[in-house]
Amino acid sequence: MLDILYIAMSEHSHKTPPPKSPLKDRHCMRLITWNMNSLRLRLPLLQRLAEEHSPDVICVQETKVPDPLFPKEALAELGFTHQLYKGMKSYNGVAILSRLPLRLREDTPRWCERDDCRHVAAFVETESGPVQIHNFYVPAGGDIPDPDENDKFAHKLSFVDEATQWFRQHPPTRSILVGDLNIAPFENDVWSHKQLLKIVSHTPAETSRLQDWCHAGFQDAMRHQTPEPEKLYTWWSYRNRDWKKSNRGRRLDHIWLTADILPCLQNITVLKEARDWERPSDHVPVMADILL
Repeated sequence: MLDILYIAMSEHSHKTPPPKSPLKDRHCMRLITWNMNSLRLRLPLLQRLAEEHSPDVICVQETKVPDPLFPKEALAELGFTHQLYKGMKSYNGVAILSRLPLRLREDTPRWCERDDCRHVAAFVETESGPVQIHNFYVPAGGDIPDPDENDKFAHKLSFVDEATQWFRQHPPTRSILVGDLNIAPFENDVWSHKQLLKIVSHTPAETSRLQDWCHAGFQDAMRHQTPEPEKLYTWWSYRNRDWKKSNRGRRLDHIWLTADILPCLQNITVLKEARDWERPSDHVPVMADILL
């Protein structure tokens, strides 16, 4: 089984701050989730993201880098001195990069009895106490939406079923779940509900399962802020030469919050401009500000 690696870089010493009011001076934690489609290839884009938006925590999916080659020093130079990552060569991989102290959650499952680096979880230390973050990269599922004909699709459905059951057995509190879940659950999470009903990522077998998973302790924070029927996308295919003009998007990236911290949500922003950056990912970052 692959190990999850944790790096905590030393930070510059500083004077102890004066006591803070528990309400007036609560910190608004800025969290970003992003499927980068290769961390090392797009490290300059992560640097740009950090400089323009100053996140406290970045959750990355599809890092595509084995642990010995993880660019921990370069990320520490950007201010992410606390790092949890689990990766493999060429495929998958997840990481939590933080300016705030992290503590690994060690009892998470070996999903579908595979070591394919699709989940990492941590407790993040905030001024109001620890908050749990789960970072997921759900299997894409291939092209044929039939589990009998397509092992990849069967794996995807099994993965979501296992995750749903696990969270039902371990009810989350003060928790955030983010990541590329590879499912667009609602009609207006895709450019054409009717045309995509038989396309992997929007089939009823997937969308019903994703909603069951979300209901196992979470609420869909993005749709809490931007209710249906407003269109909401985070992914545009590389096949679309002019992604803005065609706008054939899907909401594959998600931020879920437990009910006890949902009232702390200040804002969620889909950073669409990143789709126009040089050598972009087909996913864009999603940013949440949470008062903790």
